[in-house]
Parts: sequence; structure tokens; C-alpha cells
Amino acid sequence: MHFSLKYLAAFLSLFLSVSHAQSSPALHEQRQQPSDLEVSGALAGLAPDSTRYITREELLAMPQVSFNASDDTNFSQPTKIRGVRLEDLARVFGAAPSSDMVVAICDDEYRANYPRAYLTAHHPVLVLEVNGKAPSGWPKDSQEHKYDMGPYMISNPKFVPSYKILSHQDEPQIPWGVVRIEFRDEKAVFDAIAPRGPHTHDREVQEGFGVAKQNCFRCHNSGREGSQKSGLSWDVLSKLAQAAPEDFTAYIHSPASRNAKAQMPGFPEYDAATLAALTKYFQTFARQGKP
Repeated sequence: MHFSLKYLAAFLSLFLSVSHAQSSPALHEQRQQPSDLEVSGALAGLAPDSTRYITREELLAMPQVSFNASDDTNFSQPTKIRGVRLEDLARVFGAAPSSDMVVAICDDEYRANYPRAYLTAHHPVLVLEVNGKAPSGWPKDSQEHKYDMGPYMISNPKFVPSYKILSHQDEPQIPWGVVRIEFRDEKAVFDAIAPRGPHTHDREVQEGFGVAKQNCFRCHNSGREGSQKSGLSWDVLSKLAQAAPEDFTAYIHSPASRNAKAQMPGFPEYDAATLAALTKYFQTFARQGKP
């Protein structure tokens, strides 16, 4: 009896290890196809900031979720989505526990940040198929340019805002044109834009910080962290907030009113208290020098 149990345990251990190996795609050192997803950051078993690639076929072989997206503004009508949860990607490829944040980077340098709280609340999905079709059959983006939305995009099964800061409400992070996923340390990423100086813990400053983490950080950078999409760094924004606070808030509220060629979307829903909180937050960097 003991002999049989011993070999049964060994068989189960071997079976589970083989099953795990089959369900975990390989990370390739070189790109195999143009559609490969680039992954980086804290990767399990690799040096920090290593870069590897996963083929689309390998992603399709991972456990999939399917849902009808009815509130995703990338689509003009309810759309059938199939893909892999970012949480599953982090579980398989991330170097836990430090990789508690997923960052999606698009071909235009736009970034969408998914801290642990967002992953838990909304379960975002790396989209592989739209209405059963590969990226070549996906609809074009909903803006006037009508760009292709592949090779990857991210959607949420159903988005219900999980928090509100003043007039900023938790927003769906649904980028398209995603080419790279990074597994990062949430604290290290957000430390790059943490407020500075004696006013760090002021209520208004902390409220501005909360808004900036989800909103401003998608297009603006502080050093190597954040997005390079806009070309205007945290340093530039902080100097504008300090030198011309009225212009700073007016630009956030309606960029086109200050620059007819502005590509930044406006935030007319931000009330005076929200704009004041953002101003106070960015001013902490100007007082301390370059972040």
C-alpha cells in the first residue's frame, strides 16, 4: 500500500510539472514574428529589465476569457472579446512579489498603468480576438485618424468605477496599439512622481497626486518613468504650474483654447477643486527642483 502511494505521488508530481510546462509559453530572446508581444520589467528567472517576446499563437494557447464588451468606447456597438487576463500574464511571467503592477505600452509611447488595485477591481484583458477575428479584421479606432488598433489592445469585462477623487472618477484603461507589457514594482514606479517637500502630506497635494497617477502619467514622464507620448515632462509641467497656475489649469480644462493644435484631450469635467489640487501637487516639484 505504501509502495503504491509512493509511486502515485511521484506520478502526480510529474504530471503536474509537465502540465505547468505545457501551459506556460516560452519567452523568446529574439522576435519570432512581427505580431510578437514584447515583455519586460521584472520577469521570473531573468535579470531586471530583461526583454523577451511571446508569439500570438503562444498567447492564444494560454487560458482565455471571453465576454461581450458593451461599455468599451473603442467599439461603437457590443463586441465579442477574447483574450488573456493581465493578472494571468503577471502570474506566469512576473517575478512576484515585486511585479505587482502591469504597464501596457503602445506604439505611440502612450502608457496605461494597472496597479494591483485596478487589476483586482476590473480584471483587464489583453485582447487577442475581436468578434472572432485577428487584428487584421478589427475595427479602426473611433477617432478621426482611423488607425489600426492592433497588434494588441486591452479591455475590461465590465467597468464600474472603484473610486472617486474630487471630480476625477476611476477611468477604464483601454489602450489600443499595445506592443509591450512590463511587469513592474508599483511603489518604485509611483515614487518617481510622489510629491516632494514640506507640503507632501497636504490633503490637496495628495488628491492631486491621486489624479495624476491615473491621468497625467499616461502621457507625461518623470525621468524614465511614465509616458514619452506628449514630450512635456513632469519638470515642464511643474514649472508651468508654479509660474502660471491660471494657464496651467486652463490648459487642462480645455487645451484647444490655449493651443489650436493641441493633441491632449480636455477635461471639462474637472471642477475648480480638482484643478487646484493638481496645481498644488505639481508645484511641489517646482519648489524642490527637477524631479
